[in-house]
Amino acid sequence: MTRQPATPLPPPKERRRLREAGALTHAQLASRVGVGRETLRAWESGRTVPRGRRREAYARLLAQLAESDQTAAQETAGERGVTVGHTPLRAEDPAPPPDGAAPLTPAQAFDALYAFCAPALVRQTYLLTGRRELARESVERAFELAWQRWPEVAVDRDPAGWVRAAAYEYALSPWHRFRPRYRHPEPPPADVLDRALLDALLALPAPYRRTLVLHDGVGLGLPETAAETEASTPATAKRLLHAREAVAERLPELADPAVLHRRLAELASTERLRAARPPAVRGGSERRARFWTRAAIAFTVALIGATTLTLRTAPTRYEPPVPPGETVRGVPPRAAPGPLSQRELGLREKLREEMVTGPERLVPEAW
Repeated sequence: MTRQPATPLPPPKERRRLREAGALTHAQLASRVGVGRETLRAWESGRTVPRGRRREAYARLLAQLAESDQTAAQETAGERGVTVGHTPLRAEDPAPPPDGAAPLTPAQAFDALYAFCAPALVRQTYLLTGRRELARESVERAFELAWQRWPEVAVDRDPAGWVRAAAYEYALSPWHRFRPRYRHPEPPPADVLDRALLDALLALPAPYRRTLVLHDGVGLGLPETAAETEASTPATAKRLLHAREAVAERLPELADPAVLHRRLAELASTERLRAARPPAVRGGSERRARFWTRAAIAFTVALIGATTLTLRTAPTRYEPPVPPGETVRGVPPRAAPGPLSQRELGLREKLREEMVTGPERLVPEAW
């Protein structure tokens, strides 16, 4: 009886890379193979070599991860749609108009993008902030900014991702903590499990929370998540693993990524979050743009007026400063009205006895 050769295994570094690319922790992959966490660490470091049935199971899992990683790389290299909520959207090919139909106007294209993305985006932003009003405000501000820059957004390969990144940046801004309306928490979800999951999400640092929502909530791949969070793929994978471990530590039943994805979707769907109508968002964007334009014009006019006034009132030649007064010695101090003293009487007599001719003395004459 011939013995079948053992299934080949990739090098230890490649094993670890495949696990991180699949966003799996040591505990998750070890449970699938049926070994302990330390055993899996030893396999990835090359200290030990798996044997028997565990080797076959480990090799099959690595092959599946390698196939998934290759598929993700091919999809990233080509033009692919971006998942928003649970619906794919291709930014480069919106629904083409029928033959002979007029193309969409900018307002119609914006309204179509808003109607498609806004409902799901409000729920995603709620998972980031835990605040209903802030979620709606963030989405509206993101779309207002998109309408102001519509020529840029319309030709973007992923307009939905552009708006999502703007909404997330606004929602996670640290300046909201200084606003009076956001100093007090909003009512939590009614369900106990939903409240526990939301508390676990809000306990994560903002970059980890955003990575978890994008990957496990929205459904983006690891490269797309890294690009949107402006981080490298290894750093994004580590953030995702740490976020999953932190959530699983507080809620052990959510250790499986599939279960976590389902619970995030359920938590976002239980809240009744409605976005404003597209015309209202476009109108608000235009009013905001007019306000800031007028403010910029007013500031420019005030600056020009202040500069002109300064030029008109400023001296045109150098004027030396007046030196401070000095005390002249030998002159008696001015006395208050009243009788003269003996010294003053003597001085008056002496002055009267002097000669009145010559330039040395000036005598007032009567008219």
